Amino acid sequence: MELDGRVAVITGGTRGVGAGIARSFLEAGADVVVCARRPPDRPVTAAGRTAAHAPLDLREPAAVQDFFDTLARTRGRLDCLVNNAGGTPYRPLADGGAERHARVLQLNLLAPLTASLAARPLLRAARGSVLMVGSVSGSRPSPGTAAYGAAKAGLEHLARSMAVEWAPEVRVNTLVLGMVRTELAHLHYGDAAGVAAVAATVPLGRLAEPADVGAAAVFLASGRAGYVSGASLLVHGGGERPAFLDAATVNKED
Repeated sequence: MELDGRVAVITGGTRGVGAGIARSFLEAGADVVVCARRPPDRPVTAAGRTAAHAPLDLREPAAVQDFFDTLARTRGRLDCLVNNAGGTPYRPLADGGAERHARVLQLNLLAPLTASLAARPLLRAARGSVLMVGSVSGSRPSPGTAAYGAAKAGLEHLARSMAVEWAPEVRVNTLVLGMVRTELAHLHYGDAAGVAAVAATVPLGRLAEPADVGAAAVFLASGRAGYVSGASLLVHGGGERPAFLDAATVNKED
């Protein structure tokens, strides 16, 4: 399989998009370690194989360094780091002080930087890669999640700069995600009717599944993407139909 013999770390890999990526890596033959503050409700498995779990708070630099030092001793290598952990509550800018918004930046931007720096020696030795999990929120207005959008914009820029600084030993790319249907989709889109209504706004007619993201991640981690670095791969089902097209009065059937 494409990733046989390779070792991958997926941060926030115990549920949602991260678990989908982890399952895709397992199916591709990789040995997978998922790290998160809490263990998964059930082991992350695929193709008869199970991802190992390591408890880790990515906002603690010393703990992150200890994690990768331990990985070096126990696994001996690292071929791919997927910086997936992140997220944000809904909070308009005026409803929270700068300190609260800074916590969102810490998790979504500084934590991936911390993990990447700690993993770099292992990745250089393996001529491996870093995958940042970005968001379309980083390139469009994100009312209610402005700090998250700003962090994701910064993450994509960080990846492009990192790709130049760390070449040729380490490739760095970003998956830019649109809307994904996970076990927490109802918190963002509402009940089944709400999910269906939101899906109808996507050109491909559905939300992404975690496996869709996982397939793209496997590609970028594999030898098939050996000349791909500093890239941003849009995984958004075609994006969003511009609102002005529906508001305009021209080219409308009577």
